[in-house]
Amino acid sequence: MRIALIAFCFGVWLLQQQAALPSARWLWVLPLLSAVLLLPTFAHTFFKAVRRLGIALLCAALGFAWAAWLADLRLADRLPDHWQGVEINVIGVVSDLPQTNARGERFLLDVEQVITPNAPSLKRIQLTRYWPRKGDRIPTVRAGERWQFTVRLKRPYGTHNPHGFDLEAWMLERNIAASGTVRDNPQPQRIDGRAATPGAWIAATRAAIRERIVFTLGDAPYAGVIAALVIGDQRSIPHDQWRSFTRTGVNHLLSISGLHVTMIAALAGWGVAFGWRRWPRAAERMPARQAGILAAVLAACAYAVLAGFQVPAQRTLFMLGVLALAFWGRREPRPFSALVWALFAVLLIDPWAVLSAGFWLSFGAMAVILWVTFGRVAIPDKLRGWVTVQAAVTLALAPALLLLFQQVSIVSPLANAVAIPVVSWLVTPLALLGVVVPSLWHVAAWIMDWLGQGLVWTSTLSWAVAARPAPDGLATVLAVVGTVWLLLPRGFPLRVLGGVLWLPLVFPPQAHVA
Repeated sequence: MRIALIAFCFGVWLLQQQAALPSARWLWVLPLLSAVLLLPTFAHTFFKAVRRLGIALLCAALGFAWAAWLADLRLADRLPDHWQGVEINVIGVVSDLPQTNARGERFLLDVEQVITPNAPSLKRIQLTRYWPRKGDRIPTVRAGERWQFTVRLKRPYGTHNPHGFDLEAWMLERNIAASGTVRDNPQPQRIDGRAATPGAWIAATRAAIRERIVFTLGDAPYAGVIAALVIGDQRSIPHDQWRSFTRTGVNHLLSISGLHVTMIAALAGWGVAFGWRRWPRAAERMPARQAGILAAVLAACAYAVLAGFQVPAQRTLFMLGVLALAFWGRREPRPFSALVWALFAVLLIDPWAVLSAGFWLSFGAMAVILWVTFGRVAIPDKLRGWVTVQAAVTLALAPALLLLFQQVSIVSPLANAVAIPVVSWLVTPLALLGVVVPSLWHVAAWIMDWLGQGLVWTSTLSWAVAARPAPDGLATVLAVVGTVWLLLPRGFPLRVLGGVLWLPLVFPPQAHVA
């Protein structure tokens, strides 16, 4: 089953590498042809190996076709060329946290109604609204509100720079059909009554929490980090702080990571199970173990949704769901199978996730942790085991980081050894409890300020980051294979040869300019 799921995911990835979508007429021919060719292999056990290969090919074809079909549907919701720059009157709901600066605000609008005759009906657009040069500032939009705007739109465009930010892919992944500006004439109008959809309610809740954080902490240096940990609003973190987090390799902690979701689930599950055992009437209806499992999954769902349901949260939530089913049925949990099922679920819902760096880093880090811990003899020294895992993750993700960002943090194992327990077991719980007791946000911000000073000092070290030109694909693949070889269990012969496969990445050929 795991091979079939991985094959499906490979098919999804393969579609995203194509320059153009395949013809819809032939889209499902490949899966049907694979199924027809697979049927004869069930007639005899001699074809067992061929049958497995055929099933893998069939699943890959299904993944390719599934991703192509969804892409065709999404690309159909695009602004026609002749409507670019034309004023269109729309009514919609603000579906995300607005981003405000000195010049204006930017937000997503889920379009409910297009008033302009014959204008295209788009599902989601990104709008920028500039403040007037004279007079008082106009009322700002808030998440969950319904507004009527006159907008001028354009199709998604981006620069085609190798290893640069791909704006078109980013907008496609987020289902943004067009971007544009809000016109001042006629004036935008807020329509009474919030949208009753679950998405609008979640967006409004996140906005209300962000406003409470800003009101409580004011100009505190790390107020943006608190907002990022509670509601996943990473845009509130200043650029200089992000730079120090990136250079020290702890930036994954200052967003909603799988570690945070797991921690919240574990605390909720333990707390409910603890209380359930002391409530005889409840324990008679449902065992405390199952009550704790149910509470853990519900807490993880609530936190993931509150944080915007980003890829790391999705991966952890689906893994927890698979493991919860195993524990519920009193079966032995299989972490690798849970990871594969989570990978399948993420790409089934969002095939464009493979276009984001966070997808590869999130699943890659989890795979490395399972690879170096699951099924091996436990290291008696807890500190040594912790350092081993951190070093393995740093080593394994280095090829991907060099390919994606052209740099890797050398101080990451040391910085994470301090930052992970501080952020995960102190800052994050206090930040979440601050939703109920806002004064706790001051304590969380104070701890984060103390930690941040150390991270800033560490990031200024001249050797904190190793920068290299973006490696080619072959060097990256060889380094990944070498990493797997190096991380094999102790006693495996010739593990040192894994380091040899790193040489093309560490010492790339020098390009000569004629």
